[in-house]
Amino acid sequence: MITYSPGKWSVGFAFSLNGSVFPKAFAWACPCSILSMGLHRWFRFSPELLAQMGAGDTGANVLAGFTFILGFLVVFRSQTAYARWWEGGTLLQQLRGEWFNAFSNLMAFCNNAPERQHEVLEFQHRLVRLVSLLYCAAIQQVSTMENKNYEIIDIRDFNHDSLQFLMGAHDRCEVCLQWIQRLIGEANDKQIIKVAPPILSRVYNELGNGIVNLNNARKIMEFPIPFPLAQMITFMLLSHWAITAFVCAASVQVTTWAGLISFIVSFSFWSDNYIAVELEQPFGDDPN
Repeated sequence: MITYSPGKWSVGFAFSLNGSVFPKAFAWACPCSILSMGLHRWFRFSPELLAQMGAGDTGANVLAGFTFILGFLVVFRSQTAYARWWEGGTLLQQLRGEWFNAFSNLMAFCNNAPERQHEVLEFQHRLVRLVSLLYCAAIQQVSTMENKNYEIIDIRDFNHDSLQFLMGAHDRCEVCLQWIQRLIGEANDKQIIKVAPPILSRVYNELGNGIVNLNNARKIMEFPIPFPLAQMITFMLLSHWAITAFVCAASVQVTTWAGLISFIVSFSFWSDNYIAVELEQPFGDDPN
């Protein structure tokens, strides 16, 4: 996500190209504008051809309906993409908060007796490494980045066979969660943590809530915008690109205005579409 400051007049940031969709939209709008101006000059040198190009009121109504449907689909896709982007960020923050609260509570529940100090320290070291491993596995599940080698707290002292099993597991988060829950149960039995069972149950609830949030985040990563919808929008945009050039060339009197209007219309539609594409997958390494 790009952190930006709108500035005093909320204008200067708009000229930044970092994470902007403008270059992609410009790549479509510029050829549309050039094509429209070229057709405009051609039509002006061939009046009989221009007369044949007129589609009348019926054609204008059909084009207006087509543009309305395209605009509705592009805006719908953008709204859906923004909702996915916002939900993805919210779920990861909630996941982190739930697991941090669980970890913080367990640290606070540790037995303060001097004779338990060594056991408590060993428990804390194992716990912090398992929680680090759990969070790393969670981020790896939702990430769409090619490189998923995230930092974790040192686990070299862990059992080698257990780590081998973890690497081959279908769902590493579930395995890590099970290890943490068993560690908590054993610590409670040995009085390494001293707390009433109803209060300790909150820790299990927070760990479970984190997994639920993770699965909801995975839903965003694993279920993209339906292919038929994305395909239809793309074909309609391509058709609209060509139609805009012809309509502006045939209906606008001045060549410059024909190119400018076709550029603005095409640029707007493609920008909105690329914004949706950028936001649909919020767990990648792109600027947005």
